[in-house]
This record gives sequence, C-alpha cells and structure tokens, in this order.
Amino acid sequence: MAADSVLVPIQCEYYALEGVGSLLRTIRRVQSVFNQSLHIEGFVLTMFDPRNNLSHQVVEDVQRNLAPQVFQTIVPRNVRLSESPSFGKPVVLYDITSRGAISYLSLSKEIMDAEGDGKSKEACCVGAGS
Repeated sequence: MAADSVLVPIQCEYYALEGVGSLLRTIRRVQSVFNQSLHIEGFVLTMFDPRNNLSHQVVEDVQRNLAPQVFQTIVPRNVRLSESPSFGKPVVLYDITSRGAISYLSLSKEIMDAEGDGKSKEACCVGAGS
C-alpha cells in the first residue's frame, strides 16, 4: 500500500497467467481504497525456457495482452540464478557472466532508461488483461 509502483514478474508457465488477473484486481482495490497513485511499473517475463513451447506461448500471450507494459528483457531459466541464494549472494555477485545476471542487468538498464526518458510502462491501464 505504501509503494509508488509495482514491478510484476511473470513466470513463463500456465498458472502464472492465471494469477495475473487476480493480481490486477488486487492492485485496483489498493488503488481505490488506500493508494490512488499506485501504478504498475511493468511486467517482467521470467524463467523462460527456449526449449519449451509453453514458454513461447506465454510470452506471446503476455505481449499481446499487456504490450505497452511488458519489458523487452526476458529472464531465462538459469542454474546460476537458482544457485546464488544458497550462497547468500545476488546473482550479479555470484556469477556476473551468467545469462541470468546479464538479463537482470539488462532489465535494470531498461528500467532506468525508461525512467530517464519519461517513458514509463504505466501507459496501459491497470485493468488490462483482467
């Protein structure tokens, strides 16, 4: 309720899509009762497996339905991302050369560039996709 914006990660899995509608309804409730200035910063596709047809379908569906708010960076499924918490380190300290770390660095740059250009992903209404 105290946040200015929400960054929504979406796993490239079927049930993650099911949860997006519920999350959007929750955000609308928070906006209407507690925080009218809350907005969605954007949606980040995560745990993408290029060998899995479902991952590709989820990406297409999310981009089709939430296009203005979906970040271009797609975070892949990556062993180093899974390992880093068990070593008590963020992935950029655990293995900055891993595909996962590179993706999150790319996402960070994309977010900062959008903020610097004044091109927030919030252009689309919060009710999209519900």
